[in-house]
Amino acid sequence: MRTLDQLNPGEAGVVTKVTGSGAIKRRIVDMGLVAGTAIKVQKFAPLGDPMEVKVKNFNLSLRKTEAALIEIQTP
Repeated sequence: MRTLDQLNPGEAGVVTKVTGSGAIKRRIVDMGLVAGTAIKVQKFAPLGDPMEVKVKNFNLSLRKTEAALIEIQTP
């Protein structure tokens, strides 16, 4: 299983699970990153962190530490 931080710009997948606990997990789920959601990596910041992803017709910026908590299934 891959995590979101391992994807390259242009790659897409489907969220299978959000790991972690507490406030960070709640924040990720509140942003719409739940199991079954399609997600596509748009780009990385010049120094590699944060990353921008497209979820449900909006762009979202995530830190790599947050992206590492999101398990992805790629086609």
